[in-house]
Amino acid sequence: MRALTALLLFLSLSASAQAGPPVQLTGSTLDGQPFSLAALRGKVVMLFFWNTDCVPCVQKMPELRANAAGWRGKPFELVLVSTDRERAAALGYLQTLRQVEPNGSALPALWAGDLRWTAPLAAPAAVPLTLVIDAKGAIVTRHAGRIAPEAWDEVADLLP
Repeated sequence: MRALTALLLFLSLSASAQAGPPVQLTGSTLDGQPFSLAALRGKVVMLFFWNTDCVPCVQKMPELRANAAGWRGKPFELVLVSTDRERAAALGYLQTLRQVEPNGSALPALWAGDLRWTAPLAAPAAVPLTLVIDAKGAIVTRHAGRIAPEAWDEVADLLP
């Protein structure tokens, strides 16, 4: 049984490591600006799906902002996608963040209810979920749950 579990885990990890076709995601940011994932082609993108009721998600925000700031000037973009039931919850969190940390909300922040996407991209059943997308727009890996340090290593490996 352990061998079968290990084999299935290996196969699922191998499959997730192979980039697929470019994913499509369009809509607007919580600030009302147009957003298109296609406009970020040429950059490595980390999509972080979260919501304000998810304690691990909110706890991860300082690390996300710090890493994004550390890679400023590199072809990298961190995009936050709130899955809150109400748009106002995510907007309220980001407004509070702006008051506490003026540069803390400089990341593109989206609400899933405002977005249009194509398969294999869809709103996740559970958060946090992190997708690493290569410069060609293909999902390279998915990380369910807390962001593993390996996710940042994957981003670094994809950068020129």
